[in-house]
Amino acid sequence: MMLLVIWGSTYFLVNKESMVIERQAELSVSEITDTYEARVVRALREIDTALKLVRFTANSSDYANVLGVLNEQRLLPPALLFTISIVDAQGRIVETTDSGRLGQRLTPPSQAVLGDDYLAVWETDAYQAKQLTFARPLMSQTTSEEEAGTGWVVIAIDANYFVSSYEVGSLGQQGMLALVGTGGEVLVRRSGEATYSGELMDIAAWKSSTLDAVSAPFLTHWQGVERYTLVRQLYDFPLSIVVGLSAQEQLAAAQQLARKYWQRAAWTSGLLLIILAMLARLSWQLQRAQQRVMEERVLHAQQVEHLAFHDTLTDLPNRAFLSHWLTQSVKLGTRHDESFALLFLDLDRFKLINDTLGHDAGDHLLQEAARRLTASVRESDFVARLGGDEFVIILSRASRRDQIEPIAQKILSAVRDPFMLAGQECHVSVSIGVSLYPFDGLDEQTLMKSADMAMYQAKQLGKNNVQYYTDELSAEMDVRLTLESGLHRALEGQEFRLLFRSKYDIEGGNTLGMEALLRWQHPTLGLLEPAQFMPLAEESGLVMPIGQWVLENACRQNMLWQHEGFPALTMAVNISARQFYDNGFVESVSDALATTGMNPRLLELEITESMLLQDVNRTASIFAEIKKLGVRIVVDDFGTGYSSLSDLNVLPVDALKVSSCLVKRLSGTRHDQQLSSSVIELGQHLSLQVFAKGVASHEQERFILSPYSHHFHGFYSYRPLSAEESCLEKK
Repeated sequence: MMLLVIWGSTYFLVNKESMVIERQAELSVSEITDTYEARVVRALREIDTALKLVRFTANSSDYANVLGVLNEQRLLPPALLFTISIVDAQGRIVETTDSGRLGQRLTPPSQAVLGDDYLAVWETDAYQAKQLTFARPLMSQTTSEEEAGTGWVVIAIDANYFVSSYEVGSLGQQGMLALVGTGGEVLVRRSGEATYSGELMDIAAWKSSTLDAVSAPFLTHWQGVERYTLVRQLYDFPLSIVVGLSAQEQLAAAQQLARKYWQRAAWTSGLLLIILAMLARLSWQLQRAQQRVMEERVLHAQQVEHLAFHDTLTDLPNRAFLSHWLTQSVKLGTRHDESFALLFLDLDRFKLINDTLGHDAGDHLLQEAARRLTASVRESDFVARLGGDEFVIILSRASRRDQIEPIAQKILSAVRDPFMLAGQECHVSVSIGVSLYPFDGLDEQTLMKSADMAMYQAKQLGKNNVQYYTDELSAEMDVRLTLESGLHRALEGQEFRLLFRSKYDIEGGNTLGMEALLRWQHPTLGLLEPAQFMPLAEESGLVMPIGQWVLENACRQNMLWQHEGFPALTMAVNISARQFYDNGFVESVSDALATTGMNPRLLELEITESMLLQDVNRTASIFAEIKKLGVRIVVDDFGTGYSSLSDLNVLPVDALKVSSCLVKRLSGTRHDQQLSSSVIELGQHLSLQVFAKGVASHEQERFILSPYSHHFHGFYSYRPLSAEESCLEKK
């Protein structure tokens, strides 16, 4: 009896809960239908009003641009949702708010319908999206064939707009909102996240017999889903709306509660089943744990592989991945006879930013640069970081410069945009070298080397540019490598030598002094001037030892001439900026004088005018230390426009060497001669000796003989000679 009471009571409770849920579902359908109907009718009336407004304006005015005029008056609905067009009798769109549709043809489902003053609705495809098109004729139907059919006004709107109010929270995943035509064709329907159209509904059997009657929801079975459905025909529009709630989803709560009641009723008899279920759950958890361990192992292996082939800072492929990719690209290029380009990139000024702003700023710069590089190339291209500030890009299917240049210029422009680093705006550029497969190499090493050489050429040409590998560039790099590898040997193997250029007193014809000029007697390249190898010496850190060698040997040669009976002459030595600003420079001058025993007053240190302004205060301090030694200071290349009168007046300078470009003007126009004489006269007023540099003609020599200058030296009849060839007269 107790079992009967328990099971009977359970049945009664389950049945009662189901009835309550069903009633709630019917009320929900009615409420949603009321809301949906109001929303759709409001949208339709807005559309119809816009159609009538455009038609009225088009039929009663001389405007050639009806939509433009109405849009300027803000009388049209928003173009973001609605596309309004005017179509002529042949179906061609002659005016529209969407310029992309101008000139297209529009075919309505029935020409007869559009002949009446009737709102026509049909479905179209536009821009890969379903749209509903609403139309009214431009003129009402007349009996005259000439006036009838002059065109119509149409409004197109995304069909999803009419079901955008669908909410999964209230309608569920299997609910339904639908807009249906008079023939039962579904213009748009939404269930869950999916939308449909083109289906047929037998809404005639679902509608209420009268439009004024308040219809009640009832169960329908359509497309395999049972729903509480309500149909409303829209007043004054050839459309109906359909709202449905899935019976299964609505009754899910009641079914869940029913299961709970049945479980309680069957608790005693189902104890064994519960125990078995617990055992099954434990088994499932064990299986799940084992599966999780396997997934973690696979994920860890993938992470390890990713770290092995990707840069940890930028997450770009690293050198190992690049090597693999480049090797495969060469194989594919050989197999399919395809070309590709390899771009070698090096960020300009990265070291300066990294040293001044810190490594965090440098890391951020590399990350942002990697992002910009990736965004500048195609998806089929490959971007990798070699390390430091070097990157490599492989452009697939690129064999000509006109294919590569636009991408390279895009990269240059992207990197030139300012970077925000450590709270300040920084400007960086990039130098790019390009090699092409198979023209510039058939393997990874050759292609990388060729691109690297081209990138170095871009650096040499001022940075922030792109250069392509050529055979001539390879020859230049071979010479550079030869010079780089031979610099240390040249210093140790005494391949450097000094040539000397005499400084003459024009009036007396006496030799006043000598200028030491550095040369490198290379075993294979011959006699090289400093401009050919000193930049490499600066890069390799050999400027100081080479400069010290020149200083000591010039002083030593001066003393040797004195020991041979020649008069004590001044010895001029050119000093580079790197050497001059070195902390041990003054000490090195003192050591050279002490080692050779040369009188300090005979030594002249030539400093270029451009060096005076690098750091005036520091320059003045170094000059003061040099003057304490008794050494003379000469400003070389005077007249190039760098120094100011105040600098020359303050700095302890002994003499000026007028720039060779001013000397060349001595044989030019009267204006050029006046300019040169003014510079020479400036030195005289500062109580400085003035020497002319690069005298190369009789006319220049005659001008030098004027009272403006007492001394000159240059190439006129006196080329640089070795110590043995120098013509000196003994005392």
